[in-house]
Amino acid sequence: MSRSAKYTMVGRYEGMTDPAEAGRRVDEGFVPLLRQVPGFVAYYWVDAGDGVMLSTRVFEDQAGADELVKRAADFVRDNLAPLLPNPPQVTAGHVVAAG
Repeated sequence: MSRSAKYTMVGRYEGMTDPAEAGRRVDEGFVPLLRQVPGFVAYYWVDAGDGVMLSTRVFEDQAGADELVKRAADFVRDNLAPLLPNPPQVTAGHVVAAG
C-alpha cells in the first residue's frame, strides 16, 4: 500500500433529536478520542438539516478505522445514544481518487 493510501468511513444519522447538542458532544468528546487513533487523518461532522447529521472519517488505512470502531462504541453509548434514535447508515472503503 502506498504512503498516500487512505480509508474513509461515511456515516448518515437520521432523526437526531438535538443536532446542536450532538455537535457539541462530538466536538468536545469524540474529536479528542479520534486524534488518539493511529492513522487518523481528518474528521467532519455535518448538520445536513431536518435532523440529519453526516460524519466523514479519514484514516491512513483500514486498521485505523477498525480501531476507531472499537474505541467509539463506549463513547457513542455513553454520550450520544439519547440523541440518536436510529442506527447510523455507515459506508466505508478505500479512497481511489482525491482532489
